[in-house]
Amino acid sequence: MDSDSALRTIRPAFLTNSFAIAAVAAVFTLLPAAAPPAFAAEPAPSAADQNCLGCHGAAGMEKKLADGGTLQLHVPADAFVKSVHGANGCTSCHSDVDPAKHPPEKNDIASARSFAIATTQVCRTCHADKFEQWESSVHAALVRNGNPAAPICTDCHNPHAVIKDAATKLDQVPCKNCHSEIFTAYLGSMHAKSRSGSDQSYAPICSGCHSAHAVKPTSLGQGPEAACFGCHAGVLEAHQKWLPNAALHFEVVSCPACHAPEAQRKVDLMLIDSKGNAMGTEQIGVPLFDASTRSDSKGIDALTLWNLLQTLNRGGAVGNKTILRGRLTVRTGPQAHQLAGKSQALSDCRTCHRAGSQAFQSVTISLVGPDGRRVGYGANADVLNSAISLDSVSGFYAIGGTRIQLLDILLILAILGGGGIAVGHVTLGWLFKRYGFYHPHSGGHDNRPAGGDGPKAA
Repeated sequence: MDSDSALRTIRPAFLTNSFAIAAVAAVFTLLPAAAPPAFAAEPAPSAADQNCLGCHGAAGMEKKLADGGTLQLHVPADAFVKSVHGANGCTSCHSDVDPAKHPPEKNDIASARSFAIATTQVCRTCHADKFEQWESSVHAALVRNGNPAAPICTDCHNPHAVIKDAATKLDQVPCKNCHSEIFTAYLGSMHAKSRSGSDQSYAPICSGCHSAHAVKPTSLGQGPEAACFGCHAGVLEAHQKWLPNAALHFEVVSCPACHAPEAQRKVDLMLIDSKGNAMGTEQIGVPLFDASTRSDSKGIDALTLWNLLQTLNRGGAVGNKTILRGRLTVRTGPQAHQLAGKSQALSDCRTCHRAGSQAFQSVTISLVGPDGRRVGYGANADVLNSAISLDSVSGFYAIGGTRIQLLDILLILAILGGGGIAVGHVTLGWLFKRYGFYHPHSGGHDNRPAGGDGPKAA
């Protein structure tokens, strides 16, 4: 092949390849330019906040106080700007600080605790509803009574690092800081296992049963039982299918008494007034009760309890007296949170309704302290089985369990008597009809049977 033939062969191939390359290039030229991958910009503090963080962002910044304590002044900048308060800025809470005169030459702070309590009023500015709920809680009552461990806003919510809904995560629940033993027990419960096993679980954490801010002591109202019924709808109807007198059991038996099968049970007798309100130590007088507890090393006995109630009700109006409300429950707070699945719940009546039942060997008598919490005094188990206790514990009696034999006999006689009256009534009615006597309940004194030799109307 000569050179001209070779050129004639190469030229068409070159032109074809060049056209293809140009076409591809034209396509890419017409396409829009691809955007670079987007990354969320880290929030940045404002210029005013940067001025504050210039000092307070330094690790270890603190102030020595007059009482010898220390007030921590360090604010981690990265945590603050990511928090729900970051967008508000420092001055939204610290409006009393004048940057031009800060730090002041003299700033007397009595203690870190008093400073923290005073600054809770700042929280009220934006969170008035939550603050009012907290004020009605047992936590606020403890603060008012001077309890140094009672939680305030900043004990549960770090003001400089608040992340929305963080407290709903098991590893960040603030309650465990004070209630570690109870929280550990909760982690072994069916509720915690359900919640940790699925992000979609609605099983409750602490605030689901006790409320986040309006935390009430268990001695008031139905307490946690009301929370149980809120999630477990129709629970009474479900128990009525197998449990005799289910409604009565719900009234005098706490849920954990059956649903925490590993727990130790006890009978708690709470002093209440005629309106059903728990009696307080301030109403009754703690010295009176303390004297009663010293009557026996085993606790208050049946006679002492009877005398105590007589003293409390002396001179009171009929129907307006202090009585005892009995309730079968578990012995400790951690045990109340060891809830198991319903398949493991106690369902054998003999657990309680038998002589010597373990549940009736531990007895406490309770009042309510000034902060609303239960104050329990040990009692001798004989308060549940002595004839002297007929009037004292008449509102709490479990046949076969409390073992007051006189009550057992009276109950059996009442059952037999009630049955005998019913049988006698039916039998008499049959006899009157059979032998022609009119029945006084069949239609009045002038209503006579159609036949027979019964009495004739005058």
